[in-house]
This record gives sequence, structure tokens and C-alpha cells, in this order.
Amino acid sequence: MNFLAHIFLSGNNDAVKIGNFMADSIRGRQFENYPPEIKKGILLHRAIDSFTDAHPVYRKSKHRLHEKYGHYSGVIMDIFYDHFLAKNWNTYCDIPLELYAEAFYTLLTNQIASLTNPAKGMLPYMIGRNWLVSYASIEGLEMIMFQMDHRTKNRVAMHESIVELQQYYELFEAEFTLFFEALRLHCSEKLAEL
Repeated sequence: MNFLAHIFLSGNNDAVKIGNFMADSIRGRQFENYPPEIKKGILLHRAIDSFTDAHPVYRKSKHRLHEKYGHYSGVIMDIFYDHFLAKNWNTYCDIPLELYAEAFYTLLTNQIASLTNPAKGMLPYMIGRNWLVSYASIEGLEMIMFQMDHRTKNRVAMHESIVELQQYYELFEAEFTLFFEALRLHCSEKLAEL
């Protein structure tokens, strides 16, 4: 899952959201250096990633892209799944996506001192291009994929994956819906355990 899902699955706890958001840049046991609620977000992020990577429905979606995109098929699939979350946002959340995203950007801006350097560096681009809302449209996804191509020095033409998204759109969406229900349950249990 990508940013939108990670943030949403953090529930209503702002510190958990911050930890979950920046967890990719925190290695090994470095999470122990953070306050308890941020630490919880980091550990939740890792639990989401492990659950996602091992889930047969997600693996089926990802496999459809693997031959062409190799290692990057997982990155692309995470973004596709965020697209379906954003597109169907009203099914999962009572707060409109635009307001939810704006509140999260404000949270990050107000708590910038808590963020890792990579998260601080990404923040202006995320806010400036409104990534969380951009996930909802094909055009927004294409923009994000072009940015990912730039960040990965064009190792794979990720922006071309929009073709596969459109080709298998209904199938990907059905797989996302099935998978996301299982992931939400897993996260509820994990948050209670942490």
C-alpha cells in the first residue's frame, strides 16, 4: 500500500499517522528512538507491508505486472491500490478526501520537527502536487508515475503501467476491494495489540 492507505489505516491518532507516513526511512531498530505513538505508527507500517506482500490477492494483482516491470511491480501495485482507495473514498471514510488530505498536510507541516529528513524533503512535493487527492484520477496517477520514474532514474517506465491499469481495471478494483477488507481487519487487530 502507498501513502493514502497507510495514513488511513492509522485511525484517528495523529502521532500514529506520522510514524506510519515516515516509516520507510526508519531502518532496523531506529524506531525505538521515537515516542510511543510514533513508534506504534512505524510498527503498524511494517505490519501493513508484511501483510500486503504475503497476501495471495495482492500477489495475484502484482503478478500481472511483474513480467514487464519486475521489482517495480510492487511499487506500481501499491499506487494502483491507493487509486482504488481514493476513487472509492466515500465507502471508507465520512470525511471528503480533499478535507482529509488538507488536514494531513497541515498535521505534517505543524509537526515537521518530528519528521525524518527524507520525509521533510518529500513534503513540499507531496503538498504542492496534492498527491493524496491525485491518486483518485487516472491523470493524477500518471503524474505520480512520471515522478516515480524520475526518482528511480527511469529504470522502468512506470508511467506506462497506466495501460495495464486500464486494461485490467475491473479486475484490479475487485481484487483491491477484497484485499482491503482483510487488511483493515488486520490493522484493527494490530493496533489493539500495539
